Amino acid sequence: MGAGPDALTAERGRVRDGFGRLARIALRWWLSSVAMIHVLLGRRRASLAAYERILALHPGDGIALATVGSLRAELGDSAAAVAAFRRVVATDPHRAEGWFNLGYLLENRGELDEAESCFRRAVALKPSLDRAWYGLGLVLIGQGRLSDAVPVLQRNTELQPLSPYGWYQLAMTYHHLGQSSEARRIYASLSRFEPRYAATLLRDLDRTTPASTRSESCP
Repeated sequence: MGAGPDALTAERGRVRDGFGRLARIALRWWLSSVAMIHVLLGRRRASLAAYERILALHPGDGIALATVGSLRAELGDSAAAVAAFRRVVATDPHRAEGWFNLGYLLENRGELDEAESCFRRAVALKPSLDRAWYGLGLVLIGQGRLSDAVPVLQRNTELQPLSPYGWYQLAMTYHHLGQSSEARRIYASLSRFEPRYAATLLRDLDRTTPASTRSESCP
């Protein structure tokens, strides 16, 4: 016996759905290729438009969301960048890099309390994410919590021992806590592999009065 009209209609529907899915996959692939070409050519706005078309088709595409956030930040639209990375972490709350990027943007906007929370989520999910430890250290410094910043920056320098940035911040934090011997020890170590950056550190140590000394001298 042949298939009834209802079965034939259902089969045609499945075929149309299959072709529709293939068409969406092909369009997504094409848009991704176009977007990457624009990125390589430095055409940020054109790349942004392509990724936003991908999101219109696939709102939960984490890569497209993160790329839109990064492009928005590069174009100076921090509010839109923050909104994009909020969607990233809402879509995938276990993505440490998403929390880091959101924290970084919030820190730049001066929203330190929420930035701290984001960085802490990032290092909890991925303890080896050195830049999240560094960002957390900067937030704690910005909040005036120097003693709390010390172990955080120490962790950053353990993960990135040859990066001068964490060492600089750690030395200046020790300096402002009145622990000049620790700050000078870091200078001596830094001068062995980053002499030019060490010179900057020494200049700032010599020119800056420790915060603890300033507070004690106030009437």
